[in-house]
Amino acid sequence: MILNELLVLIATGGIALLIVFTITWLIQLETKNAAIVDSIWSASFPMLALIYFFLTDGFYKRNALILMMVFIWGMRLASYLFIRASSHPEDIRYTVLREQWGTRQNILMLRFFYFQGILALILSLPFALVMRNSSHELKIVEWIGAAIWVIGVTGESIADWQLKKFKSDSSNKGRICEVGLWNYSRHPNYFFEWLVWVAYFVFALGSPYGWISVACPAAILYFLLKVTGIPYTEAQMIKSRGQAFANYQNSTSAFIPLPKRK
Repeated sequence: MILNELLVLIATGGIALLIVFTITWLIQLETKNAAIVDSIWSASFPMLALIYFFLTDGFYKRNALILMMVFIWGMRLASYLFIRASSHPEDIRYTVLREQWGTRQNILMLRFFYFQGILALILSLPFALVMRNSSHELKIVEWIGAAIWVIGVTGESIADWQLKKFKSDSSNKGRICEVGLWNYSRHPNYFFEWLVWVAYFVFALGSPYGWISVACPAAILYFLLKVTGIPYTEAQMIKSRGQAFANYQNSTSAFIPLPKRK
């Protein structure tokens, strides 16, 4: 029964994502700025949580709480990424992809966008599992998940604000940001982003089959540490900052905020 209900939620969310990412692809055809997909990807999670919420019979405190958590986190990140994408030329990641794909760039970009949608659908699993939980009382593990979420969202917001403030000062042009959280981690925004996904997993443990959502923070960690997160960002920083960034690497933790190394 739970599996059938879960499949209905996932299928409905999948159709919505197909529409949203197709429209996003059409928009980037006009703007020539594919970076818009980053903000749409973040906003897709509040959309999915909202769909799951309204497809669930009855109203439970648990459903409202997870919806609020996903909505606040997702829309904050989406607005931050949208402002960054709309106020700058296309991110070099997408420029490089266009050059590599050549005349096939449009169809391959659509495939890339759809992959983003599939990934979002898979990562929304903890939200769907929580929404199908008809228990009226919140469990301790769910309150623990909510507390971890507060730490994650607060830390990520502070890290983004500190970096934005640093970059807005023209005297810092060409320098490495080692202000606040960036003094203890080279990527504090990534760390706290991952912590948010840990929070969703912990929260889902209070629901039937919630343990399977451990795949979500595991996948996020893999992408951040091995694929599009730290490796790509640091390769670009080495190109633009050279030895200054190499020194930063030698003295500062890559991911988890820790005291400086001598």
